[in-house]
Amino acid sequence: MPQRFTTLPLNEKMLSNLEQLGYHQMTPVQEKSLPLLLQGEDLIAQAKTGSGKTAAFGIALLHHLDLAQLKVQAAVICPTRELSEQVANELRRLARFQDNIKILTLVGGEAVYPQKVALEKGVHIIVGTPGRIMDTITKGHLHLEEVKTLVLDEADRMLDMGFHDDIAAIIKYMPEERQTLLFSATFEKETQELSKKFQKKAQLITIVSQQSEATITQHFYQAEEAQKIDLIEALITSNTLNSCIVFCNMKLTCDDVSEALRMRGFDAAALHGDMEQKDRNEILTMFTNQSLSILVATDVAARGLDIKDLPAIINYDITAHSEVHLHRIGRTGRMGKEGLAFTFVGAKELKFFKAIEAYTKESYTLESPKALRVNKHFDKTAPMRTLKILGGKKEKLRAGDFVGALSGELGYSSEDVGKIMVLDRMSYIAVKKELFYKLHLKDDRLKVKKSKYRYIKL
Repeated sequence: MPQRFTTLPLNEKMLSNLEQLGYHQMTPVQEKSLPLLLQGEDLIAQAKTGSGKTAAFGIALLHHLDLAQLKVQAAVICPTRELSEQVANELRRLARFQDNIKILTLVGGEAVYPQKVALEKGVHIIVGTPGRIMDTITKGHLHLEEVKTLVLDEADRMLDMGFHDDIAAIIKYMPEERQTLLFSATFEKETQELSKKFQKKAQLITIVSQQSEATITQHFYQAEEAQKIDLIEALITSNTLNSCIVFCNMKLTCDDVSEALRMRGFDAAALHGDMEQKDRNEILTMFTNQSLSILVATDVAARGLDIKDLPAIINYDITAHSEVHLHRIGRTGRMGKEGLAFTFVGAKELKFFKAIEAYTKESYTLESPKALRVNKHFDKTAPMRTLKILGGKKEKLRAGDFVGALSGELGYSSEDVGKIMVLDRMSYIAVKKELFYKLHLKDDRLKVKKSKYRYIKL
């Protein structure tokens, strides 16, 4: 029987916030790690994305914060910008129990000056990628001599990406007496060496993945390039998939596939490393708020993206790396929910199919796609559309203010409005698509409280 968070020595406000967020019982990684983390122990946790590890280290580092000291006391280093943003957002949710906990994201693709200003005013927690964190240190904007807790999230991925030297350089700016937490999906030689170098008497916990054949049903189809778009259409419509990620090996393939799917009436968009960070953030926002139904991505999205209730993924290209395959399919079937994973295998790719069988110690059937048929009654379009409002937290706007504005000025009900994301200088509001197209206000401005803010239809 999973233990409840109330068994931990956390303050009442934090426990109340966890209850409001739906954190009632601990996941295995939380149950094993939190007692150690709250005692200040160094930890190595081998656990995959979706296991609840962000909440585990987030609760611990928030517990150890001294709010009277407006200095960087915790640093979380992540391999990608997307993961950094998601971790920071989760920490902000966990930190709602206490006013004025300052959390700053340090990632490339974002303006340096606002980050510098935020650090000058004072920050408790930083979350970012090795390159931008190191760059901020060398510019003299970031000081880490008061760090109590260091988290290396997805350490194996960072080592694969060649970040060892950057991590080592960043740690030199931190005090030796600190808590160091290392989270990794694998625990291979390089990860072990990283632990020996930067941790002291680290406790090791290993969590068997909650994603199993019972929750993820895999199908492998014989398919050559010319068949793949037809096959995607048949799989999505016949399985009535309202949302899915399509993985490609190449950036150019992502662009081509997303364009081909749009031509067939799907609300699809590409996500890859050649895009501007602003555009990547908007695509992810639209996908998570149901304004896009298909995300066509390279492996930049295979790890770190935390998209809840994703019913399926499709591997347009089978990967040559079996572990990457597991990370891709791990986007679905999360937290015990059922998921589907479809993988296309060309005649020259059978060796990759066999490698996945050997790696997982499972036997799979290579199916023919001939029996699949398109469901012509399936609605290929996403149910929501996104309004981008040029105003946010800096104007003291909140999600409730936008609901009130749409209700008062346009007569929308709460059911007409979906997910709302409020950032510093802009906000994103999902509204039902049939109302979105009817929305025409003078000068494209929405009155929120006593001011008018320009909006853009995405």
